[in-house]
Amino acid sequence: MSENRLSRSPVLDEPEERRALRESVGRLVDKYGRSYFQDVARRQEFTHELWADLGQAGFLGVHLPEEHGGGGGGLADLSVVIEECAAHGCPVQMLVISPTIAGNILAHHGSPELRSRWLPGIADGTKKMAFAITEPDAGTNTHKIVTTATPVAGGGWRINGGKYWTSGADEADALLVVARDAEPGPDGRPTLSLLVVEKDAPGLSMRPIDSALGAPERQFMVFFDDVPVRPDGIIGEQSKGLRQVFAGLNPERIAAASIANGIALYALHRASVYGNQRTVWSVPIGAHQGIAHPLAKSYIEVQLARLMNARAAELFDKGQDAGEAANMAKYAAGEACLGALDNAIQTHGGNGLSNEFGLSDLWFTARMLRTAPVSREMILNYIGQHSLGLPKSY
Repeated sequence: MSENRLSRSPVLDEPEERRALRESVGRLVDKYGRSYFQDVARRQEFTHELWADLGQAGFLGVHLPEEHGGGGGGLADLSVVIEECAAHGCPVQMLVISPTIAGNILAHHGSPELRSRWLPGIADGTKKMAFAITEPDAGTNTHKIVTTATPVAGGGWRINGGKYWTSGADEADALLVVARDAEPGPDGRPTLSLLVVEKDAPGLSMRPIDSALGAPERQFMVFFDDVPVRPDGIIGEQSKGLRQVFAGLNPERIAAASIANGIALYALHRASVYGNQRTVWSVPIGAHQGIAHPLAKSYIEVQLARLMNARAAELFDKGQDAGEAANMAKYAAGEACLGALDNAIQTHGGNGLSNEFGLSDLWFTARMLRTAPVSREMILNYIGQHSLGLPKSY
């Protein structure tokens, strides 16, 4: 695949160091490219080689503390890594999970022991951590989860319950599990804790979900049958898990927006190349407004989404409230991604449905990004309540 000039658009006023990071990531991922990613996904395997190279180059831990093997940068730097991977045909969903969610939560709330044990491996790619939060009967209502952590004599916990749509659980060395505390809080309401469950813990099992995503990362139902957790396996304080979970959700939204924007840039690049090369009635098809205008509209929408996402990452890195910006960025990117991919497929005509052109098999991933990690409806609920001051609707 040729260099993706769209992913280096000057619409983002990035410092020289970040532009250099973007170019370095692009060069590395181009060694693999879209066909590599398609082949790995088709075989239902993980992108082990690409992941290892990203880790060795320092890209997976670019945002993590230097004392734990990271690059000392911020979420804005990791967003570049995620976007560039997708913009060069490799939308690695595990980037949203292990370094983004788990890495950020551990870096901000983990004990010194947990940070020392996990962050260096997350940074160099030798360890991965999945995130187990969703349950079949709770959905986006985290307050209603029933997977329970019960304290045991002598320290530690036992977890019982199950999780749903846990991405990459088979590749992870541990799961970051959101569990309900066995005893309610002082006000009688249930409280949550956040715990690290290692992959080889007895009583932990999983079953793959047959999904249409077609990504290297598979989805799983995870079952906890009296699974033991070490006394030092808790993130932060017991019963304070919801606060820590929400501290990881803004990075998750920003990372999801980054992967969506990257897919959109990849699709628009392929469409612009095809629109220049494909000739019908003696002229390139891109000369026709019926082709050019939908692509131009998508380009505008994607660049606006990228600007909002850059703003959200900037706010997060400054320690400011990034909730509104992160939600708007995720919404805008999810919509722009799906639109750009659809227009790129349409530009290719029948060829758009051929896997050879590398577009159609991205459809379900793009569609998923409209729904997950938070649906557009829940984002609209958030904006209506918190930005517009409207009554809560749910």
